[in-house]
Amino acid sequence: MRRFDDRVLHLMAGNEGVPLALANLAARDQISAAHVHITRHLALEGSRLTDLAQAAGMSKQAMGDLVDQCTAWGLVQREADTADARVRRVVFTPVGLAWLQAFKDAVAQAEAEFRLAVGKDVATVVALGLEAYAA
Repeated sequence: MRRFDDRVLHLMAGNEGVPLALANLAARDQISAAHVHITRHLALEGSRLTDLAQAAGMSKQAMGDLVDQCTAWGLVQREADTADARVRRVVFTPVGLAWLQAFKDAVAQAEAEFRLAVGKDVATVVALGLEAYAA
């Protein structure tokens, strides 16, 4: 999994849709698989910090630190939750949405490379195994 995430981050570093500052961070290994957790788990309409932490299997404090860092990079922002004014939601910024698209593109390419490297049958078995493991 780490190798896959590393490949995704490498592809994102070279994606023209990713802002140069973020591409440079990715190229210098300043963005890690932990940052990908936000990309994977943040809903387009935004998510509560506790929901993000739970989905990523992280503590609320660790996710909060990660969100702070991603906020400083301009990927996400916190805004009031329309359903509960006491709660803040984490939402993608326009830069974050470009990052998300680059992430989707990179995952698709890395998956295609994996299928090519191991063959369709092995890739299918791995995908089924991951689905069972995640359930």
